[in-house]
Amino acid sequence: MRTFSSYLRVIAIVALVFGAAEYFIDSGDKPAFIEYPEVLLFMLVFTILLVAVEAVLAALRRLTEVMMTEEQRETQAEKEVWYRKWYKKLTRSRPMEEEGEILLDHNYDGIRELDNSLPPWWLYGFYLSIVFAVVYLVRFHVFDGADQTEEFRNEIARAEEAIARYKETAKDLVDASTVTLLTETPDIEAGKAIFQSNCIACHMADGGGGIGPNLTDTHWILGGGIKNVFHTISEGGRSGKGMIAWKQTLRPREIQQVASYVLALQGTTPANPKEPEGEVWKAEQE
Repeated sequence: MRTFSSYLRVIAIVALVFGAAEYFIDSGDKPAFIEYPEVLLFMLVFTILLVAVEAVLAALRRLTEVMMTEEQRETQAEKEVWYRKWYKKLTRSRPMEEEGEILLDHNYDGIRELDNSLPPWWLYGFYLSIVFAVVYLVRFHVFDGADQTEEFRNEIARAEEAIARYKETAKDLVDASTVTLLTETPDIEAGKAIFQSNCIACHMADGGGGIGPNLTDTHWILGGGIKNVFHTISEGGRSGKGMIAWKQTLRPREIQQVASYVLALQGTTPANPKEPEGEVWKAEQE
């Protein structure tokens, strides 16, 4: 087992079996060979057997070649598969029988040198690298093309634009620093529904206040305006006696809607309003 194809087959088969074991064996968050040591043992035995099979096949091939007559060898060479012919063309490799023709007189401690031609793939790759270098020189040093720093800045700018466009449609990304007041009827109605489902026990259905403060006057304990109201609903009221934090129950978009509805209650007249609490909030304070 000394050919490249033999090594490639062993690696490919072992990798496939290993991948199948990881896929079909339920080992939770850990790899199967760590969760079940017997899997690793199986893979080791399987690899050894696979190498042994490859070695036996290689020995049989060599034995067959030795027993072949010259005529049979020529016939076999004529039937040589296409990829071997392509490999020879790609590397310009010379058979061992012809190495005497390209053997040089150089001798380094018994090591002789062969005058092999450069492989075409290497030679053409070298030529292409020269062409690339010329194009690069003209593009970036003669015509002042964008360098890596400028390309990086352009990529960052495009990424920021993409993020901004995404945020315009991803409404649940809103937070206390970016929230805006909603005034459209569907949003106010949605906020009203959320308010009636979760808030009337403390603030009454008309916002006049009960356990919680009156939401219809101009006084605010933790500040008015959409940003402060959004933050209060999201993070909760005063520690120990205020409202709970609703961020675990409501999505950011829903908090924005109910906060907008609360602000829409300003100036309305509840049936039994609670006395004002906190300080008067002015819009310019926000």
